[in-house]
Amino acid sequence: MAIVSMPFSLPALNSRNLRRVNRKSGMAFATVSKETIALGVKITEGEGNLPKVVLTSASGSEAEIYLFGGCVTSWKTSNGKDLLFVRPDAVFNKKKPISGGIPHCFPQFGPGPMQQHGFARNMDWSIADSANVEGNPVITLELKDGPYSRAMWDFSFQALYKVILDTKSILTELTVKNTDNKPFSFSTALHTYFSASVTGASVKGLKGCKTLNKEPDPANPVEGKEERDVITFPGFVDCIYLDAPNELYLDNGLGDTISIQNTNWSDAVLWNPHLQMETCYKDFVCVENAKIGTVQLEPEQSWTAKQHLSIS
Repeated sequence: MAIVSMPFSLPALNSRNLRRVNRKSGMAFATVSKETIALGVKITEGEGNLPKVVLTSASGSEAEIYLFGGCVTSWKTSNGKDLLFVRPDAVFNKKKPISGGIPHCFPQFGPGPMQQHGFARNMDWSIADSANVEGNPVITLELKDGPYSRAMWDFSFQALYKVILDTKSILTELTVKNTDNKPFSFSTALHTYFSASVTGASVKGLKGCKTLNKEPDPANPVEGKEERDVITFPGFVDCIYLDAPNELYLDNGLGDTISIQNTNWSDAVLWNPHLQMETCYKDFVCVENAKIGTVQLEPEQSWTAKQHLSIS
C-alpha cells in the first residue's frame, strides 16, 4: 500500500468546513491554505463558489465531491464521459440539496417526521482524511451533529464517508457511529442519479424481490413481487425492492453497462419522475442502494455499508 502526499495551496475560500485531521500525527489544521493533500486529491471552488474535492486517478478517471451535502456530483472514466447526472435545475447556494450525483438520505429515507430524506444532504461535511493508494485517490468526509441536525433529530453521531476512485470504478463506504449515551435508529440511502437515455435504460438483477410500488399513488405503495428479468422505465417509476441482491446491472442506454455492487445496503430503489420533471427526465434514471428498514445502534456501535460502481 503506497501512500503519497503532496502540498497544495488553495485560493481564498471560506475554510470553516475544510478542516482536515492528520490521523497519524493527531494534528488538526484550521485552514487549508497550507494543507497537505494526497496526490490526486485537490480542493477547489465549484459551482456557487462552494468548496469541492476533485479526485484524479493515475489512469485519468475523475470524480468530484461537494462538501455541502457530501455529494459526489461527477464520476468520469478516462474517456471523459460522465456516468452521473446533475439536474439542470440544481442549485449550489446551500438553500436546498444538490439535485443530482449521489446525494445522501440520512437519517431518514423519504418522508417522515423530519424533512424529506433527512438532513445530511443539507449540511457541510468536513475532510477527515485523504490518501493515495497505488494511484487511486481516497478522501474521507465527516459529518457530526450540530444545532441544525439536533433540531430535527436530537442525537449525537458521527458519519464517515470514504470515496475511492479507481480506473473504472468508484467505491463509497458510509459508516455511522452512535456517539450519544442513548440508542438511536435511522434509515438511509444513496440517491444515485445515473446519466441515461430513459427510453433505452434497463436494470437487471431484481427478479423475485418483494416490491413496494409507488406508481400510481406514491402515498399508498402497493406490495408485490418483481416478475421481470429486465426492468425498463416506460413512464413514472418509483419502486422499492426489499432484500435486493448485492449486485445489479444498469444498461444506461448510452452504450454503458454499470455494475452496482453493495455490501450491507439491503434494499434498492428505482426512480424516474417522467413528466413531473419534463425538462430532464429523459436524461437520467435513479438506481439507489438503500436501507429502508431502520438500523438500531446502541451507544458506541457503528454501521457500515459500501457501494461499488464499475464499468467493464
